[in-house]
Amino acid sequence: MTFLVFFAIVFVVYSSINYYLFSRLNMVFPGTSRIALYVKIIFWFLVVSYFAGRFLERIWLSKITMGITIIGSYWLAAMLYLLIAVLLIDLTRLIGYVIPFLSSGVSSHLNDVKKYLFWGLIVATGILMTYGYFNARRPLIRDLELNIPKQAGNRKELNIVMGSDIHLGTMFTKKRLQKIVNQINSLEPDIILLAGDIIDEDLKPVIRKDLGSELKMLKAKSGVFAVTGNHEYIGGVNPAVSYLESHGIQLLRDTAVLIENSFYLIGREDRSHRGFFGKQRKALPDIMKGLNKDLPLILMDHQPFKLEESVENGIDVHLAGHTHNGQIWPLNYIIDAVYEIGWGYRNKSGTHVYVSSGLGTWGPPVRIGTRPEIIKMKLNFNSE
Repeated sequence: MTFLVFFAIVFVVYSSINYYLFSRLNMVFPGTSRIALYVKIIFWFLVVSYFAGRFLERIWLSKITMGITIIGSYWLAAMLYLLIAVLLIDLTRLIGYVIPFLSSGVSSHLNDVKKYLFWGLIVATGILMTYGYFNARRPLIRDLELNIPKQAGNRKELNIVMGSDIHLGTMFTKKRLQKIVNQINSLEPDIILLAGDIIDEDLKPVIRKDLGSELKMLKAKSGVFAVTGNHEYIGGVNPAVSYLESHGIQLLRDTAVLIENSFYLIGREDRSHRGFFGKQRKALPDIMKGLNKDLPLILMDHQPFKLEESVENGIDVHLAGHTHNGQIWPLNYIIDAVYEIGWGYRNKSGTHVYVSSGLGTWGPPVRIGTRPEIIKMKLNFNSE
C-alpha cells in the first residue's frame, strides 16, 4: 500500500510536469505540421521511455530495453532543467504583461523568438547533460583523519576506504566498475566498507554483465563489508545479498563482528526492512548487547536518520550514504532540509558522522552540482 501511494504521487507529479512542458511545446509548434508532429512524437517517447524501459527489462532484458531505459533516465534530468527554464520564461512573460518591456520588434516576431528559445534550451540542456555524464564518472578521493580516544588491541591506526550507492545495474558498465575497484585498491585499505545500495534494484543486468567478477577484485587486509540499502530491498534483498556474498562481500544485517580483537564493526539492516517484511529492524542496543564498548565501535547504516541513536549508544564512527548529496542541483537543498546531515563530515557529540555522496547515480546517469566520492578515512587510536 505504501508503495502504491508513493507511485501514485510520483505519477501525478511526473504527469503534471510533462503536461505543463507539452502545453508550452504546443505554443512553439502549434497545429499538425510535419515538424510539429515529429517534435511531439519525440517528446512523448522521452516521457514514457524510462518507465517503459524498466517494465520491459523485467520481461525481456536486451540492449533495446536497456537503451530505452537509458534514454528515459536522461530525460528525468533534462525534464527538471527544462521545467526550471520554462517557469522562468513564463515568469518573464507574466512580468511583461504587467510592465511592458519587450520592444515592438520582438513582439512582432514572437513566433521566431519562441523557436529560438526552444532550440536554445535544447542545446543548453544537451550540453548540461553531457557535462553531468562525465562529472558522474570522475570520483574524488576525500581524505579524512580522525582521532578515537580508545585502545584497539595492538592497532594504533586503521585505514578505511568507504564508498556507498554504487547502483550497479543497467547504467553501469564493467569498465567503469573496474576503474572504481582499481581506485579503491590503490589506496591500500585495511578494510573496505560499502554503505548500501550497491545494486540498483534489478539484479538481472548485474548478472548479465558479470559485474560481480569486478567486485571480487576488491582487496583489503581485514576484508570487504557492506550493509543493505533501500535499493537492495526494491529489487529483492535476499537474492541481492546472496549475489554480493558469493562475490567476496560480507553483508552485516543487524549484526556486529569483532575484527582482529581490535574493533567492532556494526551493520544495520536498511530501514526499508519494515516496509517489505512488516516488522522493524533490530534495535541498535539489541545489536550491541554484550559488546565491549571500551573497544572502538564503527557503524554502517545506509540512511542517515536518527543519528542521535548512535550518540546515545556510544558509537565512535557512523557511516552512511543514500542522499547522493542531491545528485542534481538544486535537489541538494531538499536533501539539506530533510536530513540533519545531508552530506559530509560532522562531529556529533563525540560521534564522528560521515554521509557519503556516493559513487554511482540513480535515475539520471548524471551529476550536476555534486561529485561522486571515495572516502579514505584514517582512524588514530588511543589519541587525545
